Amino acid sequence: MTVMSSSTASPAEDTAGGGPEAPGARTAAPRAWAVVLASSIGQFLVVLDVSVVNVALPGIRDGLGLGASSLQWVVNAYALTFAGFLLLGGRAADLFGRKPVYLTGLGLFTAASLAGGLAQGAGTLIAARAVQGVGAAVLAPVTLSLLTSTFPEGPARTRAIATWAAVGTAGGAAGGLVGGLLTDLLSWRWVLLVNVPVGAVVIAVVAVGLRERHERTARRGLDLPGAALVTGGVAALAYGIGQTESHAWDAPGTLLPLAGGLLALAAFVAVEKRSAEPLVPLGLFRLRSVTAGNLVTLVSMVGGFAMWYFLSLYMQNVLGYSAVRAGLSFLPHTLAIIAGSKAAPRLMARFGSRTMIAVGGLTAAAGFAWQGLVLDADGTFLGTVLGPAVAMAGGFGLLMTPMTDAATTGTAPEEAGVVAGLVNTSRQIGSALGLTILGAVSAHAAGGGTGKGAAADGYAAAFLAAAAITAGAMLLVALLPRPARTAA
Repeated sequence: MTVMSSSTASPAEDTAGGGPEAPGARTAAPRAWAVVLASSIGQFLVVLDVSVVNVALPGIRDGLGLGASSLQWVVNAYALTFAGFLLLGGRAADLFGRKPVYLTGLGLFTAASLAGGLAQGAGTLIAARAVQGVGAAVLAPVTLSLLTSTFPEGPARTRAIATWAAVGTAGGAAGGLVGGLLTDLLSWRWVLLVNVPVGAVVIAVVAVGLRERHERTARRGLDLPGAALVTGGVAALAYGIGQTESHAWDAPGTLLPLAGGLLALAAFVAVEKRSAEPLVPLGLFRLRSVTAGNLVTLVSMVGGFAMWYFLSLYMQNVLGYSAVRAGLSFLPHTLAIIAGSKAAPRLMARFGSRTMIAVGGLTAAAGFAWQGLVLDADGTFLGTVLGPAVAMAGGFGLLMTPMTDAATTGTAPEEAGVVAGLVNTSRQIGSALGLTILGAVSAHAAGGGTGKGAAADGYAAAFLAAAAITAGAMLLVALLPRPARTAA
């Protein structure tokens, strides 16, 4: 088992990595918070970069003279490598140690950010974004597996996951504001270059301030055939889903990558059944917590995608907000989701994870429905945006912590990385499906109209569909095992 600790950890502090929590919880605090800090910052950077570049796309187009296809690949290159390498990144952390994998992922991410920020042409920028996605895929699972391998199941782990979820979600909410400020005040290049000093500081702190202790266990090899199949399969599936935004489901450009991705994943399962050291031990899916937790995560993210994407479009395309004003308008969402995430551990201790997943999901669904019903071309921030923001984001704050906790419960510490990779892959595929499904609903409701009224009708329909999907996802909560309640 691999655990992380500060360089000043005492023997008493080692109890934070396993065993009963209460006797050693306080003495373990310095090392535990170092782990929480490293995990949260890494997750913040990964999530931030998903949204921060979107605001800068017009500046990138004008600065480098990119066409629509090249501009799309600035986004797709990151999204596809990120989705495809998540499971490989998670397993690598289990096999080679979480600290070196964390540093490798963040190093790749930082170096690619520098190359992208200095790019003079489309090819260099797209390649840099692809490498950024690989670095993010290596980094994202280890930010969660650091927590689940360091903290035993119980209140301490729940609180750590709550902080990780809140900070990560804040990164997504802050992306529009950060991207707008950097683009307006400096240039589009700084949405990438800003990662360089932050990444360098975090690398130095983690390299010096955290040490890794290995127990003497046999080194296992990496399942390269399985890695190649799952990476290609997930990336092809994500690409095919993304193609449905501009192509019909039965178009060759959609069907071929979807079929190829499904065939690769089927071959991956066959390889894993016969592998002595599988990339993803299929026995994990016999755990109801893992299977049901990932299923709830995937479906919930389909609906959750609406909050950031369609509301951003509504504020800019209908209300006429600038990128900076739209980013500032997301502050209530950020505060609500942080408040929900921080309240979740205490509520989980009292009512249980399954109950809090259902309460959070239904609250978010009610917020989506409220947003869809009040959204129109003559909306205002106070009358249209603020109220639903609290319900939508607060509900997701209550939902994310117990959902992540449930999906990682009952697994062995040496499998923490691959389980974290599964959770992140479910989120990524769910978001891709959300763009496709809700985008189609929005386009149909707009009826081909180009005015603000038609756009508002389309966005409203997307929110109502998100409400139905999120509420429907809560029916799957019944599949989760009933966890034992613990004292706060």
